[in-house]
Amino acid sequence: MSRGLRHIGKETARKDARDIVTGKARFFNDVQLPGMLHGKVLRSPHAHANLTRIDVDRARTMPGVRAVLTHTDIPRWEWGIPKHMPVLDDKVRFVGDAVALVAADTPDIAEAALELIDVEYETLPAVFDVEEAMTIDAPPLYPQYPNNTYPDEAPVYEPHLLQHLRLGDVEKGFAQADYIIEDTCGYEIFPNPLPPEPPGVIATWETPDCLTIYTPSQSIAFFRFIGIPFIDMADMRAISTQCGGSYGTKNANLTPVGYAAQLAKATGKPVKIYYTKEEHFHSYSMRLGSRVKAKVGIKKDGTVTAISGVWMVNTGSGSESGPFQIAVGLGEVQLNLRCANWDLAGKLVCTNRSPSGIVRGYGGQELESSILPIIGRALEKADIDPIDFFKKNSVKPGDGYFWREGNWWTYRGVDFNTAIDKGAEAFGWQEKWQGWGNPTAVNGTKRVGVGVGVHSNADVGEDSSEALIKLTPDGRAVLYCCVSEAGLGQRSSLCKMVAEVLDMPLERVDMSPPDTHLNPFEFGLMGSRGTYAVGSAVIAAAEDARQKLLEHAAIQLNVTAEQLETKNGKVHIIGRPEKKVPWHRILGLYRTITGKGRFEPDYSLCNFLMSFVEVEVDTETGQVSLTNVVNATDCGQIISPKVLNGQLHGAFGSAGLDTALFEESVLDEASGRMLNGNMVDYKWRTFTDLPNFTNVILETPIPSHRFKAVGVGEIATSPGPSAVLMAVYNAIGTRITSYPVTADKILNALGKIKEKGTT
Repeated sequence: MSRGLRHIGKETARKDARDIVTGKARFFNDVQLPGMLHGKVLRSPHAHANLTRIDVDRARTMPGVRAVLTHTDIPRWEWGIPKHMPVLDDKVRFVGDAVALVAADTPDIAEAALELIDVEYETLPAVFDVEEAMTIDAPPLYPQYPNNTYPDEAPVYEPHLLQHLRLGDVEKGFAQADYIIEDTCGYEIFPNPLPPEPPGVIATWETPDCLTIYTPSQSIAFFRFIGIPFIDMADMRAISTQCGGSYGTKNANLTPVGYAAQLAKATGKPVKIYYTKEEHFHSYSMRLGSRVKAKVGIKKDGTVTAISGVWMVNTGSGSESGPFQIAVGLGEVQLNLRCANWDLAGKLVCTNRSPSGIVRGYGGQELESSILPIIGRALEKADIDPIDFFKKNSVKPGDGYFWREGNWWTYRGVDFNTAIDKGAEAFGWQEKWQGWGNPTAVNGTKRVGVGVGVHSNADVGEDSSEALIKLTPDGRAVLYCCVSEAGLGQRSSLCKMVAEVLDMPLERVDMSPPDTHLNPFEFGLMGSRGTYAVGSAVIAAAEDARQKLLEHAAIQLNVTAEQLETKNGKVHIIGRPEKKVPWHRILGLYRTITGKGRFEPDYSLCNFLMSFVEVEVDTETGQVSLTNVVNATDCGQIISPKVLNGQLHGAFGSAGLDTALFEESVLDEASGRMLNGNMVDYKWRTFTDLPNFTNVILETPIPSHRFKAVGVGEIATSPGPSAVLMAVYNAIGTRITSYPVTADKILNALGKIKEKGTT
């Protein structure tokens, strides 16, 4: 589909590739500020406790220690949505919660100082199960949240935030159903995406009222507009280094920012907080836990007549953005399940495990991994092929839905059924599907099963973006857009859009560093919005700059702007390319041209992905092996082919498909400690374990912007978990309704593990 395009759809070198491989790219550890101190955090060994005494005298007098802070030394700063998580408090709410902060000349001195702090705790009962936490007898984590349930009211800046999906008349819908299913399913393992580089922050106060932070962030501007309570938002500057991987978790976690900022304020020096891998496992934000109790009504022809129930979301000890994740999940489920009657309530609940925050999949993966297995039971009762069901019930042009901000939108994109058909053909679905609960093949003790999952997301048009393009006399273009590099190659893709609009070499397009003081407003790279939302602003800025350039040239050349074209940093009259005038002849040495572009939120488009999976289950050992995966999508014009394929290949790890098989955080509820918080016991897929993998990518023009594209990268992980659960059921004929499907669950489902007390 890239016919006639110079850069878009073509393989081009990433703008930062040479810097990365030669070591020139600046990562977090490369930032060294004069006089910089090192911060460390004393963390709680208890899941729930009051701090009855903290003695820091020995730590404060240790040579090389510059500050020791407890909750009594700093103003109370609460953050999260709603604001409730303090930087330091007189109470701890999970194993790994902060008790005190130390700043010292070296990391080793700071670590040694932690050992000199004496703390006495009054331990309190802890609660970990989401339903138990909601009972009247459960110990409260926050006094303002009865039954550990967050309030339903929306933030003032998004007053109609979708928290309860109500549509039509569910009682009428159930009366119309041929089959009704009620069930509970949970996706509650809160896996850790674990980007290679742990989170870190350097904070420095340029003046008493102006804070600058350096951090490896996926969405650096997010830090600025979510606000720091003790300073004015306009007085915070955020600068991103190379992100070192994110998978959503480095969007904006303010907890380490708070630690570094308070220590920097106390010492008058820059302070660096850099998590160890152990802290990354135990104390950084993770994925939400999800449990759905639902009732589903369906007709014999696959029409979903009604869905009702409650979606219980376990956010752990704090909610970084839980209400928004619920809102997005409730929006996304409508794109995958066309239904006229809904009554699905989201409940955000806190428990005594590590806090939850932004993770790739952002609400939708959690909800769909929980509700689609319940839908599968209804499909089995109606004897409906899941492919036929999703073709009937995925969003179609003209369909309406509520999105996260509570408004009703009408879908104006493409029909994804062609992508489903192409994916099914590549996978061989028609030959492999043998009906619900039936294996595709039986080879001795090994049984083969197949399954599918889907995901769609209208956050491709999420929130606002702004961009500027500066054209310089020497024939270069500089893009000013506050986009970090999180490993996705998005900065290069945006430069390709600029080069395409201006018809100039890609190497002559540069991009400003991700610094909030240098760039216009940008929401950040999340929700696959980089291609449509950010891209629209960048394209508009490039088109505006081009038009201004041609209008300026038209005056000098005594023609109209419509008679001119620009290519390779030169302007010529259309039809007379031999008469080229360099930009410096037009602009002179003392002028630049600046184009402006802005994108406003648009939730009338969405992306789509269906994952087809094949598993082999050994009924003797319980081992489940993933043998084949096909991803099918339609993204419009591909901007960068290798980048897109790489994103879709990310379906496995980083809290993706493999959360259905082995990727999980194991919590000991007796102590509140995570048992596998290290790189040995936290199970990952290695290169030798990769299955056959195929991407089927269609390029139907999507009515987004000049290049007719939307992003699909974020959703690559989302369809996999429910697809694996379906495939395992079809292999063994017995349902498992929790993740991951480990060997003991398989053997127990097959009746091969004896109950306790039997011989």
